Amino acid sequence: MSTIQLKSGQIVFDPQGIVEAEAKPLAPRMSSLNGLRLGVLNNSKWNSGTLLRKTISLLEQNESFSEVHYYKKESFSKIAAQDLIDQIAEENDAVVTAIGD
Repeated sequence: MSTIQLKSGQIVFDPQGIVEAEAKPLAPRMSSLNGLRLGVLNNSKWNSGTLLRKTISLLEQNESFSEVHYYKKESFSKIAAQDLIDQIAEENDAVVTAIGD
């Protein structure tokens, strides 16, 4: 964090910092979702369920999933529990999640 002193004598704190993060490659895009097991993760925000249901409805107009599994996080303000992440990874080929405020 850096500081700047104004002519008036006031000190202004600049909260910008340097973020050091390892770049991670994105997963390769799937050429088709047909026949895949789809996981749908609701993050518990107010409108996320509505947004996800509409998204899945639109996807199903062009894709034919072998299964659709629904999951819900405990709280939108917390990361998903590791056992839930493991379950989702085991049971699905692709996963959709969304934020809906």
